[in-house]
Amino acid sequence: MLATNQKSITQAVREMVSSDLSFQDSLQRNYCNISALARLIKPQIDHMLGKDISIESIITALKRSKYDYNVPEKPIASILAASTITVNTDVAKLSAKKSKKTIEKVAKAMVQSAGNFISISESIVSITLAFDDLLLQDVKVMFSYDDILEIENGLAAIIIHSPEDIIKTPGCAIAFYNQLARRHINIEDTVSCYTDTIVLVKMEQVGKAFNALTDLISNSRKMVNKKHR
Repeated sequence: MLATNQKSITQAVREMVSSDLSFQDSLQRNYCNISALARLIKPQIDHMLGKDISIESIITALKRSKYDYNVPEKPIASILAASTITVNTDVAKLSAKKSKKTIEKVAKAMVQSAGNFISISESIVSITLAFDDLLLQDVKVMFSYDDILEIENGLAAIIIHSPEDIIKTPGCAIAFYNQLARRHINIEDTVSCYTDTIVLVKMEQVGKAFNALTDLISNSRKMVNKKHR
């Protein structure tokens, strides 16, 4: 009965931790005060299980749960381990209403920016270009004022190059996004292009974002190498 009870406590604690990226990050990077976190989540755990749960039981469940938020298991870990990162600073983005006219202008922008960084994503109603900041004025004048939805500069593009297996392996992109979310880094825009995952962040956050992603890749490599020993 005790084992069953502890199992349900562990499940409740995992559910709580899974709903809060700050909890996950603190557990993953070992700066969490587990006793303080146990006291913080105790009211919710009591409510979820319909009874008074001891702090000691919650602490035990948290210690077990901390290993759930490390590097993902294979095959995701192998893909992350084989990934590399490049960074383009001083990037701008422009979003416009999607129409035949704007699509033609986007095609023109691609031709004119050959040799420079450019990324394009589109939805049903809009299309977004990310490009080197030095091209901003040239790209801006291609579009009418009424077509432009948003213009933003002072961005950086983090480009994660992964092996081809990423195309058919679910969970890889979310591993990158979760890693940034745990560090409270806002993703201004993102797009996948073949084996590349491109993430736009503000320039002031690019160092923090780069470190977060390299930590993920480094930890993945350590885990993969350990399993191969």
